[in-house]
Amino acid sequence: MIKIKRNVLILFLFTCLLAAQPKQKIIFDCDVGGDVDDAYAIALLLTSPEFDILGIVMDSGDTPRRAQVACRLLYETGREEIPVIVGRKTWDNYDNQFHWAEGFDKLKPSPGNAADFILKNLRKYPGEIILFTVGPVSNIADILKKDPQALKLTKRVVSMFGSFYMGYDGGAKTDAEWNVKADIAASQIFVNCGADLTFAGLDITTFVRFNQQQLLKILMRQSPLTNALSGLYQLWQYESYAQLEPTLFDVVVVGMVLWPELFKTKEVHVAVTDSGFTEILPHKKANIKIGVTIQKDEFVQRVIDRLIKQNLGRKSGSAHENRSHR
Repeated sequence: MIKIKRNVLILFLFTCLLAAQPKQKIIFDCDVGGDVDDAYAIALLLTSPEFDILGIVMDSGDTPRRAQVACRLLYETGREEIPVIVGRKTWDNYDNQFHWAEGFDKLKPSPGNAADFILKNLRKYPGEIILFTVGPVSNIADILKKDPQALKLTKRVVSMFGSFYMGYDGGAKTDAEWNVKADIAASQIFVNCGADLTFAGLDITTFVRFNQQQLLKILMRQSPLTNALSGLYQLWQYESYAQLEPTLFDVVVVGMVLWPELFKTKEVHVAVTDSGFTEILPHKKANIKIGVTIQKDEFVQRVIDRLIKQNLGRKSGSAHENRSHR
């Protein structure tokens, strides 16, 4: 009896210790509203209690409209406390997912710009923040121009970036990956910043997809979060490049932090060419960790489980109604 009580006490103390562990502070820099994988990645963040989301930052293209999509997604899921920050607008575009948030104004982005927001938080929490980048790195270059040492204040940077041994078609011929070639000058600054960088390139992302059965599960869940994802998916289908089975490029990046046991990485030296290719230089000192393998089926199942087994939604009488972020 004494032994049983002692074991129960040990289990109780262990559970309390786990509960007391601080959440991982993160900032998520993305281009939601373009490819639909950004929305799935934000959804995985929102359903992951491991994270303390300091902010969701918009990059690339029409960043104010991207922010509108992010604000509505947070509003519908009752997560208005998370700031949305507009990054530098790099061009005018109208992606079909923007229709989903057209005219939405119940939640607005925080004032200020993305580079200053990220820099302020890195200085406030040195060595504590994981910075995710899953779009072109224009905001990141802006930060490094203000302070070339800034990213060394992160705990690490984890990015959807590059093509090292595999291209978009899954073959051995590499491609100029979109996040790199969309702002080549910024990408060249980024890879040489000296921070702890981990890249999920096409090598572990381009073949990771939701199949039709999994998409149906998301649709039939009928929660505020999954309804939003299904609506954005249907609007994304109007894009010329859309596929029936969406590739989970940016979701993989989040998974590398949540479930590192599903991945293998390799330390290499990466350089960005003037045409937007990410070259590995074998005789130079490593500056990046790149993902080389993923347990794809287990990864996708874990993502589906989180999206289905959640109850995110607005609480009645929310104090955030019709307010902008502070």
